[in-house]
Amino acid sequence: MVLDAEASAEKAIELLEQAKADGVQLAVFPETFIPVYPSNAWGRAAASFEGFDELWERLWENSIEVPGPITERLAEACARLDIHCAIGVNEREPERSGSLYNALLLFGPNGLISRHRKLMPTMHERLFHGVGTIDGLAASDTQIGRIGGLICWENMMPLARYAVYRSRPQIWLAPTADDTDGWLATVRHIALESGAFVVSAPQYIPASAFPDDFPAELPEGQEVLGNGGAAIVEPSDAEVIAGPLYGEEGMVVADCDLRVTLHAKRWFDPVGHYGREDALLPLLGEDGSNGAASEQAPAPEAPDRSD
Repeated sequence: MVLDAEASAEKAIELLEQAKADGVQLAVFPETFIPVYPSNAWGRAAASFEGFDELWERLWENSIEVPGPITERLAEACARLDIHCAIGVNEREPERSGSLYNALLLFGPNGLISRHRKLMPTMHERLFHGVGTIDGLAASDTQIGRIGGLICWENMMPLARYAVYRSRPQIWLAPTADDTDGWLATVRHIALESGAFVVSAPQYIPASAFPDDFPAELPEGQEVLGNGGAAIVEPSDAEVIAGPLYGEEGMVVADCDLRVTLHAKRWFDPVGHYGREDALLPLLGEDGSNGAASEQAPAPEAPDRSD
């Protein structure tokens, strides 16, 4: 499916059908599921001006337009199955042929609900993706609850999290390429902080998924380029109620009672009684500076050497 948008979309639809058969109402796919994540394992070599033209051409050709034919197919599948779907994509704009965006799309039975472009590509991702905008930094009202979230390490950006918290999410989407223990700790913290169920969707990518003619050198002897770790975390005690699923392709499924999010926010509401915007926002300063007062000792006077 790597570098093949059509095949990636078809696989997504097949997985949606399996999810619906299991009674799933919301299916969450990893970061840039269509058509590939530019992994540090091979993507960092793109820092050179030479040697990555073919990969860029194929990545561009297999990135998707929003709206476009592939988003229409995904929307049709969600309508047919009566299911919601969040999926990471490489997004292109025809009028800007030198830029791609790491985007998260949310679909429902009535079509595309929201699109969010990753605000800040991480490290080597900047070789492939442009910076995103503030569009989509809010939870969306859906038939199954208020759904919001962020992409990968955006989840470690406090102001980005707070922007989404202000729209009172009940379900938090966290597609990612991070398969570390630190990431699992991050999403458990977000469950507590947001008062929302967190659906963490890392990538499981075996080297065998790459085509023989993949136009970049893969690390020799590395059989897995993303070890997965899909998990669902509840907000009252940050308990992992499904997963984490490492080392294989699969789905984790959990029933989420959204009343728990109301209880959790009663205990800790980051934009309500614990928000304290009156005291904390002024510290940022209108000009973006810290705004906090500082106390400095006066400079010592120079000695009088007039004699």
